[in-house]
Amino acid sequence: MEDHVMMNSIMGLIVHSGNTKSECMEAIQLAKRGNIEQAKEKISLANEALTEAHHAQTALLTEEAKGGEIEVTMLLIHAQDHLMNAITFRDLAQEMIELYERLEGE
Repeated sequence: MEDHVMMNSIMGLIVHSGNTKSECMEAIQLAKRGNIEQAKEKISLANEALTEAHHAQTALLTEEAKGGEIEVTMLLIHAQDHLMNAITFRDLAQEMIELYERLEGE
């Protein structure tokens, strides 16, 4: 894989994972203030960003599956770490929104 293509994939992982986390944090804050529907909209945006992050990851995985050499660098490890944290953060944000929604109903 050419260096610039790999770097674009890595940076895509980092950027889109970061966007996922940001949207989730906004969603939690909205739910906390009772704006459940807006919070769910933010989660939807987070899911879109997460899909983009997965596309970047898939480009790397596809290249390796085709026999291409993917150099494991600290930047790649950092990008994967961002992705895993974004997924966890999204899952927890969804749970928190559900809890706030239940509290609103009581």
